[in-house]
Amino acid sequence: MTTDLPDRTSDRLLHALKAAGPQTAAALGQRLNVTAVAVRQHVERLAAAELVEYQDRREAVGRPKRYWRLTDAGHRRFPENHAGLTLELISAVSAVFGEAGLDRLIDHREQAILQSYRARLAPAASLGEKVALLAEQRAAEGYMAEMRTTDDGTFLLVENHCPICIAASRCQNLCRSELAIFAAVLGDEAEIARIEHIPAGARRCAYQIRPRVR
Repeated sequence: MTTDLPDRTSDRLLHALKAAGPQTAAALGQRLNVTAVAVRQHVERLAAAELVEYQDRREAVGRPKRYWRLTDAGHRRFPENHAGLTLELISAVSAVFGEAGLDRLIDHREQAILQSYRARLAPAASLGEKVALLAEQRAAEGYMAEMRTTDDGTFLLVENHCPICIAASRCQNLCRSELAIFAAVLGDEAEIARIEHIPAGARRCAYQIRPRVR
């Protein structure tokens, strides 16, 4: 391992905390292949810049462990899809056309995305392949998405970032629409449930996907 941390490591540390949540310096060191001592030096500089903060957690035995996490300013380092303009447009549409007009706009967006996703997932021959391709698509759109598989064969679609989070907090139907898109594109063979939700206070959005029992 190296003890040198070039400037680009700041972004790597922030990305690691965004992707995997609070972590110790030792865990971050393993993730980035640097020493824990070097990580501590670097996160202290990030803390001085108010991009990260720590929480000491007492575990079963031994001394409390220090977990580093992103601050609100650290989260804002990740793109938000021109959130300010988006909020202005949402407010304008609602003011001019009412909530019904806003719903029509969301429905139009939903149909366009659904058509695109269906084309993207067309080569998939199984539910697992569909979820994998969906995760790839969402990752390309900035959601830092990944697919995981549990021991019982359940799939998890995890999104560590929401580039439309600010807009979704103003217009909750955007989140409803995204869940509907996932259900439609995965088809009747899948049962899907959102089990973590960023606008509800979770660190990430996560979807549990199971083969439908017939």
